[in-house]
Formats: sequence, structure tokens, C-alpha cells
Amino acid sequence: MKKLISSILAVLGLSSSAMSEEKQFPPVPKWKPDFSASNESQLERMIFYTNEGKDLAQFSNGTIVILEDGLDDDQARQYANEVLSKIFNYHPDMNPVNMKDGNILVQYNHPAYNVVLTGFTQEHMDVIKSRHIDALATDEVLITGLGQNKFDEFGMQALYGRAFMFMDAQEPKIVRLYRKGSSNK
Repeated sequence: MKKLISSILAVLGLSSSAMSEEKQFPPVPKWKPDFSASNESQLERMIFYTNEGKDLAQFSNGTIVILEDGLDDDQARQYANEVLSKIFNYHPDMNPVNMKDGNILVQYNHPAYNVVLTGFTQEHMDVIKSRHIDALATDEVLITGLGQNKFDEFGMQALYGRAFMFMDAQEPKIVRLYRKGSSNK
């Protein structure tokens, strides 16, 4: 069978290597940033944004899931993993929001978030500017006011923040559970 396919490809002027290129599903970005604000500082902002009124699960690369009320620790971990899986395995729509404090909250179609601390990212904008296109998932096209896959600094920072969701979804590891009203930041 392989021989037949190779013969057909040869007649069409294609090599068998062209057909062997399999795309990863779900698609992921090339860029896995190796610098980020501390998880603690991201969690502190999310606690502030939720007015200390929500239970939260934080993954190793900073992604935070708002938990349903009343979950014990095991249920909370299961719920957070399911939320991240739903985003990753279906369509990772993002909606970046410019917060009143100047930071960016990247939200998805399920209750997961990435907090982009702009004070931190401003120190790294040269790298973010040079790599933000690599933060697009394979074959992804985003339309902005600037055009197709064209981003201002806000959009570049949002893509940088979203890259951590992809990293967490590929290797999910919950590192912290925060319980509303507690001091276990």
C-alpha cells in the first residue's frame, strides 16, 4: 500500500515526505516563553480581581481557573483540569481585557484566565515583540483592527499571556488552590 501511495505521489510530483507531515492536534504555538512574572504575583492580582470572593486553582505556568463553589480539594483539581482541557481541545478563544490597574486579563470561553502583569512585560517587550507571532497556534489566524495576525503591544502581550495556557494545558500541574477569604495566597 505504501508503494502505491508513493507511486501516486511521484506521478503528481510530490514527495512522500510532504504527506508525512502531520499537524499536531490540538494546534499549539511554537513559543513557550521562558520568563514570566511570579505565580504568586499573578494569583494576588486574580484574588483582587475576584474581590477575594472565589476559590481558585493555579497551574504551574500561571493559568488560573475560577472554581465552582463547594468543591473539596480533589473535586477542585478535577474541575480545573476539565476546564483547561475544554479550552485546549476545542477552540482556545481568548478575550483579553485591559484592567483598570493597567494589567491584562486573558479570559477564555470557560472560567480560566491568564494575568499579564504589564509592569513585568514592559521589561521584556523587545522579546515579546520579536516572538509574539510564534505565540499563535499552528495555522491560526486572528483578525484585529490592524489586520490579519497584526498586533499592537496590547495584543502582543495577550498572546504572550495565552502561551502559558497552552503550556499548562499540555502538561497540567496544579500548584496552588486558593480558598476565598483565606490568607493562603
